Amino acid sequence: MADESPLIRSLRAAVAAAPGDVPLRLHFAELLLAEGRNDEAVAEAAVALQHAPGDENARALMVRAMGLPAAESPAPAVVEPSAPEPTTAEAPAPSAPAPSFDWDAAEQQVRDLVGPRFLEDPQAADGDGTAGDAAAWDVDAPGSVRLADVGGMEEVKDRLEAAFLAPMRNPELRRLYGKSLRGGLLLYGPPGCGKTFIARAVAGELGASFLTVSLSDVLDMWIGASEKNIHDIFETARRQAPCVVFLDELDALGAKRSRTHHSGLRNVVNQLLTELDGIASGAGNEGVFVLAATNVPWDVDIALRRPGRLDRTLLVLPPDAAAREAILRYHLRERPIEAVDLGKLVKATEDFSGADLAHVCETAAEAALLDSARSGSVRLITTKDLLGAAKQIKPSTEPWFAAARNVAMFANEGGLYDDLLAHLKRKRKL
Repeated sequence: MADESPLIRSLRAAVAAAPGDVPLRLHFAELLLAEGRNDEAVAEAAVALQHAPGDENARALMVRAMGLPAAESPAPAVVEPSAPEPTTAEAPAPSAPAPSFDWDAAEQQVRDLVGPRFLEDPQAADGDGTAGDAAAWDVDAPGSVRLADVGGMEEVKDRLEAAFLAPMRNPELRRLYGKSLRGGLLLYGPPGCGKTFIARAVAGELGASFLTVSLSDVLDMWIGASEKNIHDIFETARRQAPCVVFLDELDALGAKRSRTHHSGLRNVVNQLLTELDGIASGAGNEGVFVLAATNVPWDVDIALRRPGRLDRTLLVLPPDAAAREAILRYHLRERPIEAVDLGKLVKATEDFSGADLAHVCETAAEAALLDSARSGSVRLITTKDLLGAAKQIKPSTEPWFAAARNVAMFANEGGLYDDLLAHLKRKRKL
């Protein structure tokens, strides 16, 4: 301030440079009080008490600065000159106890001047509040979704049953035939075709909790924190077993290390490999199942797909006719429709993904809404609206198959994409 004395200015700077120096702060508060700046003195005394809650001098100074009677202050201890001990006849009368200081009243007077000492961390109740705290990961309780809720796609269900679910459900037969539970399952295919929904259905079939993991959940700016997050995720799954760990967008989380220039991402893949090997060892990991999904499996690090890790793969294609009908019924169930011919609509939407079908229903509803607004009379959604919407929308799966075709033809080492190659041949896309 412009009207401050040089001494006040220099002490203010000294206190700012050494905020934890309680005697210096109290000396500064005494000078403020001497100049009649009581509110500032109260604030400085309160900060001193934050650093030294039991400091009697700070308490006494605050009481004086607030103008409270001196009798209410627990005055600081003062060493008096020693006096001769009284004789028995001269024994002093017992003194009345000093009244205690009213801290509630003091708090009310300084609450607008001094902020809280500590801020509550929203994660503190569950752990230490750090990014890698395992208790901070959200685990969904076992859901009610089953494979029966997945419309059509019988080939996918049969593959899931044979490769994954049957051994899980029949431990006696598994032991008899020496079937191993090592490794996980990788779902791949065009975007929007229900890979996440199928993963939730598998968790429902197993009666297991569900923990979704994506790159944004794992990646951290601090060195080593991303790897710790991966470890904590799997530790959470082990505590919540039976639990399905679903690695979404695996091409981002487990990208090929040879193409990754950032060492942090390479370390994430290394840690993920370690955790998958921990699952495979069976030591304390019983009941933890790993599923993963990706649109571009050819971008996933090959080490993640070796036996014992994500060694089972399942191609999730665009919904077949039965699945398309089920999806269309679902998205039209609460819309005003009239005499919709689902058979025609199913034929007109071949190769559409589930997301494309939802977009068809949305576009048809929009057309009917605009007509109703223009005409002033409400009309229902018809087959014509839906077929018109289907003609406007191009299947979003076409670009994916264009890229996958080259991989299936020229990069099918070890028969990784035989099922994709067979599908392309059936569709005459080779």
